Amino acid sequence: MKKFRLAALATAGALVLSVANAFAADIAKPQDDGWTFTVAPYLWASGIKGESGLFGFPPQDVDVSFSDVLHHLKFGFMGLTEARNGPFTISTDIVYAKLDANIGTPRGILASNIDATVSTFMGTALGGYSVYYQDGTNFDLVAGARLWSVDNSFDFHGGALDGRSASDGDTWVDPVIGAKFKADVGNGFYLAGWGLVGGFGAGSKSMWDVMGGAGYQFNDKMSMFVGYRAVHDNYNHDGFVNKLTQQGPLLGFTYQFSPAHPG
Repeated sequence: MKKFRLAALATAGALVLSVANAFAADIAKPQDDGWTFTVAPYLWASGIKGESGLFGFPPQDVDVSFSDVLHHLKFGFMGLTEARNGPFTISTDIVYAKLDANIGTPRGILASNIDATVSTFMGTALGGYSVYYQDGTNFDLVAGARLWSVDNSFDFHGGALDGRSASDGDTWVDPVIGAKFKADVGNGFYLAGWGLVGGFGAGSKSMWDVMGGAGYQFNDKMSMFVGYRAVHDNYNHDGFVNKLTQQGPLLGFTYQFSPAHPG
């Protein structure tokens, strides 16, 4: 059913607008002279496959392209921040997306058409420590939590359900642990990546998030990063099913500054 596809699009919309929470830490240059802050807007051009279910109905197979997500996207916000002081880091990643669609029904008995609105939020907070931190290279161990929230609303027009509405969704939190790295390779270029796992049955049954790529540092403040990322989440509660894998290329830009050295 198309409403199940919308639920998948919601997750895709939230995630398509998304680069994982540790991105800023990977590209920030290690410093030992106080706090350094990094902000990074990004775009993740991903597709999504898996299963999605609403209202307790059997989960539906999902195969959504990036262009499908863009077609339904009405509003999106994504960005991350990081604060680093020597080997210590605190990072956040906030993603919000809203998708709208008008769904026609084949016979119009229950409804002639349905207005669907899907809102998704993903927020991650991580603390980290660099077990290796020198010569332009850092390897960080991280731990924290990821908050997911999905709301699917349907307004029915025409037919037996005219004027009625229905909604389904859920909010859950996954504990997260993992590792990140960044390594300068010379002439302004660097490699970066991460691997995160979470859920462990405390929220999702399982969750993983991996990324690898390369970047270029234009100067002490600005850099650009390109890579490839894949995220899997397996959540099932009270008839709401979110068992999806999303993957695709990503592009991010960063700005780094230090209050101790504002210039």
